[in-house]
Amino acid sequence: MKLEILQVPECPNVVLLERRIAEAVAGEHIDVAITHRVLNDQAAATEAGMTGSPTLLIDGQDPFAEPGSVPSVSCRLYRSDVGGIDGAPSVAALRAALNLAPADQSTEMPAGPVDCCAPATGDESPVAALGAWRGAAQPADPAEKAIHHAILRAFATRGGPPPITEIDAVAAEFDSSAQQILDRLHASDVIRLDRSGRIASVYPFSATPTAHSVQIADGARVYAMCAIDALGMSAMLGGSEVVIDSADVSTGEQITVSVRGEESTADPATTVVFIGAQSAQGPSADTCCNYLNFFTDRPAAEAWSAANPHVGGIVVDLADATRCGAAIFGPLLNT
Repeated sequence: MKLEILQVPECPNVVLLERRIAEAVAGEHIDVAITHRVLNDQAAATEAGMTGSPTLLIDGQDPFAEPGSVPSVSCRLYRSDVGGIDGAPSVAALRAALNLAPADQSTEMPAGPVDCCAPATGDESPVAALGAWRGAAQPADPAEKAIHHAILRAFATRGGPPPITEIDAVAAEFDSSAQQILDRLHASDVIRLDRSGRIASVYPFSATPTAHSVQIADGARVYAMCAIDALGMSAMLGGSEVVIDSADVSTGEQITVSVRGEESTADPATTVVFIGAQSAQGPSADTCCNYLNFFTDRPAAEAWSAANPHVGGIVVDLADATRCGAAIFGPLLNT
């Protein structure tokens, strides 16, 4: 049996795919040879049949190809066994594709998505749930955490970042420099600073207008970095209701979403979310946020995806997207 992995250079999810293949065939008496083909451009992806990185070919065929998939050098996302998204097929899906009997569920590793925006962590188990998207981008010490929390609370209550004097006061409690802490948070992609060193964003908030305006109950009107960020604000704020005003990026049609914790409703009720990313190194604000958007329905999202083959991604129901947002941002003010 010949397995070939089609990938872009330094694709962060190749290690995950290789690990799951090894788990899938463990204990089986089959001869599996894995080769890699590194592709750098759209023409090469088209010729090879790569619909995002990584793509697995089994004896020359892609068993995970979905209708409407097009050749792409972007990050490829897969449906997980629990209805979310993932950076590689699950062990169960791989066993099915390899015509192997289902594994004992009590011994199989839990499936879950990995961050398409950051290098793989090297953990021995798949990352469970989309909450790990930004697992590697967290404050490293108490001073950074305190500054991070102060910035988040300022956005939630006042609609923007706190003044530098307020950050200086928090930093002084740790005998540290506010600017040094801000620089470290920027370097680890916890916040983004503009060219002047001012706070431009702190996930999930943007200091400048975006397509996603959010009214926080008993709080401020803010802008979210992306659809998932907007959906995660309520859980981060202890379940306070938020109302999101956004639009279908392909048609401009208005979309309104009300969120309380992990529950959400939308107008129109058919609203879905496209979760995508470019296969590139860099902050999530550049590689992911522009590709996490609301659409009025699944056909609209799939049509946009087909028209933008450079962006790999998957369409998820609003309920799944809301749970993803809650998993990512819910713990931020509790750690």
